[in-house]
This record gives sequence, C-alpha cells and structure tokens, in this order.
Amino acid sequence: MGDLDRVLRKYATSQKLMDRIRYTAETLSMEFERWDEQHVSGPSLYFLVVADIDFAHYTDPLGGNRWPVERCRVVSESTESFTKVARDVAFSCDGAVVVTGDGTIQEQMVRVRSPGRGEIGDAGDLDYPDWMGTKHLSALETSTREGVLWAITLSEEDGRVTTFLDGSYQDYPRPEIGGRWRPER
Repeated sequence: MGDLDRVLRKYATSQKLMDRIRYTAETLSMEFERWDEQHVSGPSLYFLVVADIDFAHYTDPLGGNRWPVERCRVVSESTESFTKVARDVAFSCDGAVVVTGDGTIQEQMVRVRSPGRGEIGDAGDLDYPDWMGTKHLSALETSTREGVLWAITLSEEDGRVTTFLDGSYQDYPRPEIGGRWRPER
C-alpha cells in the first residue's frame, strides 16, 4: 500500500468533504446572474484539501488574503456559515484556501508553487484542455502531489466548477451544474 493509499484510507471522509465544498461552489455559481456581461468577473474559489498541515514546501502565504476563521473554522460546522464566508472570500480574495482532511480551514490563503522537475512525476502526461486558466492548471498539477487529497475550483470567467484528484479532473460547466436537480429558470 502506497503513502497516498494510507492517507486516503485515513481520510476516507474526504469524498464527503469534497462534495460539500463542490456543492458550495456550485451554489455560488448558480446564484451569480451576471456571467454573460462583458468585463464582469464572477465568484472565484480555489480549495486544496490536504492530508495534514505540512504544505509549506509547495505554498507561499498570499499577503493579506485570509479566510475569516472566526466566522467559519470547519467546513462541516454549518453549511450556511461556510457558504456565506465562501461567498465573501470568492469576491474579495485571491489564492487557495487550504482545508485539512478533517475539514479544518487554514486562515492564511496561499499561492501554490509550480512543481519542480521530478517533483510530481511526468507532468507531460497531464491533460491540459484549452479552457483551463492559471488557477485550474495549478489545481491539476497540485492534485498530483503526495498528501493533496482534492482540489476544487470555481471559475470567475464562466462559473464552471471542477474537481481534481491525482492528476485527473471532473469538469462541471455552469449549464450542467446541479444535473437533474437543477431548477429551471
């Protein structure tokens, strides 16, 4: 059993955690009604779900960009609080929000460094579609790092929500968010 398998077993609930973060990103995408307006940016989020707090070797603090932990410290504490804070952060901050596998949100938002040669294996094998911007490329590469359980993004350009796991991704363009449960507008 590899290190990542041990981590995933230890944090078997990471799927539920990722689902909650993705659901919140989808909610923010659906709420925003100005996607078709020129020169308007929608909400933007980048979450990293990591196995433990040892992520400093591939991240740097991103200035004053902070998650207000006094309003929401754990993803699963309150869906309403998490969504309200995520909405505020999505319109006012840059960088990745780091969440540990137990759902604890780290206050300092970060810039994720590109991996060096040999750090994540053969990055040439990753599929980079044309629609991916810098945040999505970072999330895709970062998802291959040991100890990163998930990455989730909400695109400020078109409202798409994407989940990343071990160098692969599942993309949810805005018209497909919510699937059969999506209310008709």
